[in-house]
Amino acid sequence: MEGLFRKEAVVHGFGEIATPIFEHTELFTLKSGPNIIDEMYAFEDKGGRQIALRPELTAPSMRFFVNELTNYPRPLKVFYFGQCFRYERPQSGRYREFFQFGAELIGAPNPESDAEVIGLAADLIRRSGLTDYNIRIGHIGVLRGMLSRGGVTSEKASPILQKLDKRLYEEARPLMRDSGLSEDAMEEIVRTTQIIGTPDLLEEHPGEASDYLREVFAILADYGITNVQVDLGVVRGLDYYTGIVFEIDAPCLGAEKQICGGGSYSLTELFGGEKAFSTGFAIGFDRTLLALEREGLTPAKVRLDAYVVPTSEAMRHKAFSVVNLLRRQGISADVDLMRRSVGKNLKYADSISARYVIIVGEKEDSQGAVTVRDLSSGEQTLVKVEALPYQMK
Repeated sequence: MEGLFRKEAVVHGFGEIATPIFEHTELFTLKSGPNIIDEMYAFEDKGGRQIALRPELTAPSMRFFVNELTNYPRPLKVFYFGQCFRYERPQSGRYREFFQFGAELIGAPNPESDAEVIGLAADLIRRSGLTDYNIRIGHIGVLRGMLSRGGVTSEKASPILQKLDKRLYEEARPLMRDSGLSEDAMEEIVRTTQIIGTPDLLEEHPGEASDYLREVFAILADYGITNVQVDLGVVRGLDYYTGIVFEIDAPCLGAEKQICGGGSYSLTELFGGEKAFSTGFAIGFDRTLLALEREGLTPAKVRLDAYVVPTSEAMRHKAFSVVNLLRRQGISADVDLMRRSVGKNLKYADSISARYVIIVGEKEDSQGAVTVRDLSSGEQTLVKVEALPYQMK
């Protein structure tokens, strides 16, 4: 699955980056606030530095961009895969050590950029083989605008949005009331967070954010991605999100159903760089595999192309030469390392689901050839050694 995801990202024009597992703790508190320390493996090292195991990969990617990549042409499209660590109670689909696959695009603040990263995320989930999943897309500007028009300051808006993101309405209402919102305005905001459906629903909420969303949906349709929904309740509850926000859910996982989350944001200025539009996502790799398991998907077994068997002690070195020839041509091949009999080697080759057995014997060697046995059909063919790689391919 890791290889499949990497290949799909490259097909979409993204290049891979890698960042350290250790980072300065400040990198994450600048992004998410000091409270995140309670959820991290953070400590002081022998040099007196405040260090943390990375809890996610967006901040390290932006730190890397500011330090090393600002002179690269835009849009800059990168992806990553690696372990993350969070100190929280382990449960199904939520681990203290977990893997993330994600991508970031640094470019222009337009619908094309957001549609590009959503399109990659959608194609990754589709390519994984998962069949039951929901892609929900919103725009944080809708709710921020409603709060702003009601006189709510940005400082007071953040905790309200965090509660609305989790649908904790009874906790959000007192915060909205204390911010000066009327009861009618509060209820309109709550109703807005419950709007989920086709893009046609955006007609009921005219405005710049809705126009932007419509353009994103139009581009996704051009990409052939139509299994998407408007969800104006997707907020993601983090201050650095600035526009589009989206999530992908796998209902078979129950309460911990989210397998992907992302959106557009601004972080570079926090890390000492110039402000740059960014949009991206992270996929919970472990949860995606768990969802596939719940759907009953069995991964295809990786088969060895060829297993090389010498018929005698005298043919062992010839067998090593044959396996080397195949490997140099990119053909997966193994050779008897246990000095088994031919019969036992044939049973072993069958047990590991090898496609072919290559028998290296004195008679064949005298003709500059080997015997190739197809384990599926049982057919045997005498093949010249120099032609063997072409026979395998």
